[in-house]
Amino acid sequence: MANVLRFLHTIENLKRTKRTGWVDNNVKQPESIADHMHRMSVMALLIDDPALQRDKCIKMAMVHDLAEAVVGDITPHAGVSKEDKYKREHDAMLQFKEWLGDAPGAIEMVDLWLEYEQCKTPEALLVKDLDKFEMIVQALEYEKSDGKVLQSFFDSTQGKFQHPTVKAWAEALYDERRALHAKSSS
Repeated sequence: MANVLRFLHTIENLKRTKRTGWVDNNVKQPESIADHMHRMSVMALLIDDPALQRDKCIKMAMVHDLAEAVVGDITPHAGVSKEDKYKREHDAMLQFKEWLGDAPGAIEMVDLWLEYEQCKTPEALLVKDLDKFEMIVQALEYEKSDGKVLQSFFDSTQGKFQHPTVKAWAEALYDERRALHAKSSS
């Protein structure tokens, strides 16, 4: 029981840790890692694709950044290699599994995280899309609330969406953003 509590207290960091990209861009009230994971999970719930295991996608979205409770939100601009980031996060996930005594839920969390990282299944590809899409939804919301232009977030995802539903959502978001910027420049 004590290690379950240790795990729960550790992942509480996800609620308190603000996403690095927003902090680096001086967003007034940046979302937490947990905020990001939560909305991704809701997005996964909205996907209607019989070729996907939707419940698996929801769970994967819920756990994909779990290791950040230990290692923090390491962005591509942090000077940490992809290999080192992966090792740090993998070690954190294995620590969680150890704390939880190899319980079925702990094994499932690690397996889902590994599947997400390997990005080879249709479910992992969708959740990768949702990760990027949630980021640009949030970027647009910060452009509205903070009066900022966060172009680099849109540039980093342009042309990268694969799932047709997420592509359609992204196109609708780009249209909304164009209308916002046209309105503010007139």
